[in-house]
Amino acid sequence: MSNDRFEGFEGSYLGNRDVLRPGSRLECKICWWVYDPAQGDPQWQIGPGTPFADLPAHWRCPNCDGDAEQFLMLTD
Repeated sequence: MSNDRFEGFEGSYLGNRDVLRPGSRLECKICWWVYDPAQGDPQWQIGPGTPFADLPAHWRCPNCDGDAEQFLMLTD
């Protein structure tokens, strides 16, 4: 099996922040809330311009409290 291949949901980064780009938008697979780095996350006091990969390890979905690893990358 190739190391390039992820198993799991399509679009899932599986916690591997290295595959994320600075402008990557991600969607919670539980409640569909979207993290957009251009907007940040006011509830967690994350400023605009903060890439998903730079969110603190304890960050969770502000809408449903889902773990960051539950987020899927959106293709625009």
